[in-house]
Amino acid sequence: MVSDGLWQRIEPLLPKPERNPRHPGRKRIPDRQVLCGILFVLHTGIQWEFLPQELGFGSGMTCWRRLEEWNRAGVWQRLHELLLAELQAAGKLDWSRAVIDSSHVRSARRGPKSGPSPVDRARPGSKHHVLTEGAGIPLAVSLTGGNRHDVTELLPLIDKIPPVRGRRGRPRRRPDQLFGDRAYDHDKYRKAVGGKGIRPRIARRGQPHGSGLGVFRWVIERTIAWYHGMRRLRIRWERRDDIHEAFLTLATCIITYRHVARLC
Repeated sequence: MVSDGLWQRIEPLLPKPERNPRHPGRKRIPDRQVLCGILFVLHTGIQWEFLPQELGFGSGMTCWRRLEEWNRAGVWQRLHELLLAELQAAGKLDWSRAVIDSSHVRSARRGPKSGPSPVDRARPGSKHHVLTEGAGIPLAVSLTGGNRHDVTELLPLIDKIPPVRGRRGRPRRRPDQLFGDRAYDHDKYRKAVGGKGIRPRIARRGQPHGSGLGVFRWVIERTIAWYHGMRRLRIRWERRDDIHEAFLTLATCIITYRHVARLC
């Protein structure tokens, strides 16, 4: 589940546990095994309590606590920045354009960052907002309630793009262009995007289909399909929003690492 290349990048980022020598307690399960358990839950969508003990990944609650601990320490965000820097150093990030879109997922429970579904107001849901570079490599993701309009996350996602190092000079944070569908069509936001030095390429409402933006926008649909290929993200089972965001950011790292392994 965890390749040697991925583990070599994650291990230095993990916080070192503090143990009381007078009351050490039970021996701590190795981090790599627990990470395998977390990825098993992410990919299969199995409930924590049903994680098979014979796999040797520890109990579901051990994996849950470790995921929460590592997310609180910012491990996944730092790992994502590290992977983006590797791609940047190899010249594999396409900054000529970026693409933005969102997907709605059903929430099994009501909780923070969940809201009425746009198609069924009686059921709660959440949205995954994704911004990628030109080839579909994710640069930023966020979680909101299902009733949140897509355009409200346009500027926050742009600001969430981390400074990507890897080459001489200042870190890169802004693409040259931004492609979006009609959900982001608003003159106020077009001006705000332009004010950040990015050329907005957003489809306009009321215009016939066939604008030609789909030639560049299809990559975001493929990236969202990669996210939903990890079954834990198809339905939001967690009441706590930080745990679901931890899965979402970890999935971002997995997708980015696949590109590192293939391109670098």
